[in-house]
Amino acid sequence: MAAEIHSRPQSSRPVLLSKIEGHQDAVTTALLIPKEDGVITASEDRTIRVWLKRDSGQYWPSIYHTMASPCSAMAYHHDSRRVFVGQDDGAVMEFHVSEDFNKMNFIKTYPAHQNRVSAIIFSLATEWMVSTGHDKCVSWMCTRSGDLLGRHFFTSWASCLQYDFDTQYAFVGDYSGQITLLKLEQNTCSVITTLKGHEGSIACLWWDPIQRLLFSGASDNSIIMWDIGGRKGRTLLLQGHHDRVQSLCYLQLTRQLVSCSSDGGIAVWNMDVSREEAPQWLESDSCQKCEQPFFWNIKQMWDTKTLGLRQHHCRKCGQAVCGKCSSKRSSYPVMGFEFQVRMCDSCYDSIKEEDRTSLATFHEGKHNISHMSMDVARGLMVTCGTDRVVKIWDMTPVVGCSLATGFSPH
Repeated sequence: MAAEIHSRPQSSRPVLLSKIEGHQDAVTTALLIPKEDGVITASEDRTIRVWLKRDSGQYWPSIYHTMASPCSAMAYHHDSRRVFVGQDDGAVMEFHVSEDFNKMNFIKTYPAHQNRVSAIIFSLATEWMVSTGHDKCVSWMCTRSGDLLGRHFFTSWASCLQYDFDTQYAFVGDYSGQITLLKLEQNTCSVITTLKGHEGSIACLWWDPIQRLLFSGASDNSIIMWDIGGRKGRTLLLQGHHDRVQSLCYLQLTRQLVSCSSDGGIAVWNMDVSREEAPQWLESDSCQKCEQPFFWNIKQMWDTKTLGLRQHHCRKCGQAVCGKCSSKRSSYPVMGFEFQVRMCDSCYDSIKEEDRTSLATFHEGKHNISHMSMDVARGLMVTCGTDRVVKIWDMTPVVGCSLATGFSPH
């Protein structure tokens, strides 16, 4: 079946196909097994489980393995059926899953970190296992020998990771709100650049190697798209979530971004439109509309015998304005503002009604999402969270794309 491509998000909702319950604590990672009706999960209850769909339609654990420490991160490489599980004690353990997904053999332990592992990526080409942790570092280890190849330290907990397999660039997000781009070598690394834009800790990253776009989600409830390939420093701000953005997936074929937040929100953003970059906020000692002084402008307050005003900013033009000159609120989706934000009066008047048409669809996952992953070829998504529940969704009604020949998710 040929792929059906839609340039705009569809209006239908995600369809909940299955709900998996059984973990005794928060599920930190859930990954769909490609070409199989199966899910691999890792949990704070110290177990890693492989769930296979039975003839009854229910998922049952075919593998149930208990670890020495709570499981905090996981990576699965389907072609080699290798599983890497990061733990709260800083170790990463490698397993090999049997072809029938009924047995899992231990391979080796990697002493990757001194504290909780936050993210893992495995590169088969280089036989590297790259990971980040709460010991404020990214490490890369040789999976053949188990030796540590290199480490790079940050000033804050390293919270998430993405990796470009062709160039060996690593993107590391941290709790200070920064993203560091590193070039990893066999025994060393170099810092390429640091990206700053979020006002909260980075919770998730997604790298699209085709368009060379990096997406970041943070505890400030926002998403930023960074144009890495264009080298222009161009960024787009997306604001539509009401809680911490926990997971991202960019669908390159349909130019859509799927994001999930900790309050259960699922958003599908249409990125196949010409968007405007949000302006930098301007600084001024007085309102740039009515010229009234702000409260720290003592001289103008004294000269004009007036009380100083509080400073605000128009989200559309970035000018520093007082409350009276920015009393209006409006959404402006082309700039990423899906809910109403502060506008100065002149910017508010310049917005047409069609400019307020949403460029995203929002859905309710109805559980506390801490992690999401997608099987794009089948249009499936799996979410998991602190409520110990794993949910499998059919996303084809929303993203309008199914690539697998003859596949029907129902």
